[in-house]
Amino acid sequence: MATINPFPAVMPAPGKTKQIAAPPYDVVTVQEASQLVSGNPLSFLRVGRAEIELPLDADPYGDRVYSKAKDNYQRLCDDGCLLQDATPSLYIYALEMDGRRQVGVVAAVSIDEYDNDIVKKHEKTRRVKEDDRTRHIMALRSQTGPVFLTYRDRNEIDAVVNQAVEAPPLFDFVAHAGIRHTGWRVPEELTAQLVAAFAKAPALYIADGHHRAASASRARRTLRADNPGHTGTEEYNRFLAVVFPASHVHILPYNRIVHDLNGMTPAALLDRLAPSFELARDVKPTPDTQGDIHMYLDGTWWGLRFTGQTECLPPVERLDVSLLQALVFGPNFGIIDPRTDHRLDFVGGIRGTGDLERAVNSGKAAVAFSMYPTSVDELMAISDDNGVMPPKSTWFEPKLRDGLFVHDI
Repeated sequence: MATINPFPAVMPAPGKTKQIAAPPYDVVTVQEASQLVSGNPLSFLRVGRAEIELPLDADPYGDRVYSKAKDNYQRLCDDGCLLQDATPSLYIYALEMDGRRQVGVVAAVSIDEYDNDIVKKHEKTRRVKEDDRTRHIMALRSQTGPVFLTYRDRNEIDAVVNQAVEAPPLFDFVAHAGIRHTGWRVPEELTAQLVAAFAKAPALYIADGHHRAASASRARRTLRADNPGHTGTEEYNRFLAVVFPASHVHILPYNRIVHDLNGMTPAALLDRLAPSFELARDVKPTPDTQGDIHMYLDGTWWGLRFTGQTECLPPVERLDVSLLQALVFGPNFGIIDPRTDHRLDFVGGIRGTGDLERAVNSGKAAVAFSMYPTSVDELMAISDDNGVMPPKSTWFEPKLRDGLFVHDI
C-alpha cells in the first residue's frame, strides 16, 4: 500500500507566490540563478542556491552556503512572506504547459516505504549531491523542494482530486515560458477519502528527485538517532512529494552529443554502424517511434533503426539509450562509463534539436544523437524489475517549482 500523509505546509503568503516560486535548484547553474533572482529579493532560489549571495570563489558546499540558506529561509518566514498552514492538510498542484495539464497530490510520503521499496527507484544517486541536500535539510530543518512521484492511474483517486479542484485555488499564476501553476488545499471532508484511495495503490514510483528522497532518508536516520523519544510519527519520518497519475506525466527525450569521433572519419563511423542498424539518410531531426535514433553527422541527419531482437532482454537493456550505449558509444567511441566520460554531454529535450545542430556545426561536438522519449511504462517496468536506468534517460516537463510547498521537519 502507498501511504500519503497530510502535513502543515509552509506556503507563500497571498500576493507573494509568483515572486517566491522558483525553478528547482538543480536545473539552473549559479550564473543562471543569479540572473533569475536579480531584482527579486523573495526568490526561493536564495534558499535553494544560497551560494549566489556569496563571493564567486566561495565553496558551493561550504558551511557558509547552508548558513546563508537557513538565514534566507528564516527571513522569508519572519517577514510573513512564507506562512505555515494552521492544520495538516493535503494539497493539489496543477501545471499546464502547451495545452497539457498534469494534476498531482502534494503530501508527505513515508520514508519507511521509500526505504522498503514501496516507493520505487530507477536511478543511482551521487554521494556529493546527496551530501549537499542532506546538509541543506539539516541546516533548515525543512525539505524545500518536492520529489516528483507517479503511480498507475486509479479512478478512485481521480474522483476525489476532481472534487477538490472545484474550490477556489490558493494560487494561480503563469511563470517562465508560459507555464501555469495552480494550487488548492484539499477540503477536510475529502482528506480521509484521498488517503484511503492511495492506500489501495501497490506502489509509488520516483519520476524525478532521487537525490531529494535519498537525502530525506539520510536526514531522518540522523534525527532519529538523536531523538531518544522517537515515536515514528515525527515529521522527519516523511518526505515532501507531489504524486501524479502516470497518464499525466510528460517525458521529453534526453539527447546526446559526443565531442570527437574517436579517430574515425564520418564514413568510417557509418560503416561501423551498418551491421547493427538500418541506416537512412536525410531524415528529420526528431524520431517518431521507439527503436529509432537520429544522428546528426557532417551536416546530415541519419536515421538509425536497431535491427536486432530485444524481446528477450531485461527492461533496462531494451531502452533506446541503453542500445545506444551498448552498440554505439562503447564499441565505437570507447565511452565505457557515460556518467564520467567528458567526451559525452547530455542535452535536455526542452532545448530542441537546434541545439544539437549548432553544437556540431560550430565544432563543439563531432556528432549528435536525437532520441525518442523513454515512456512512463518503461520507467515503471524497470523500477518493478529493480533495475537502474542509464544516466539522463528522462527529462520531465514542466518542472515543479520550489517554494510553493515546504515541509518543516
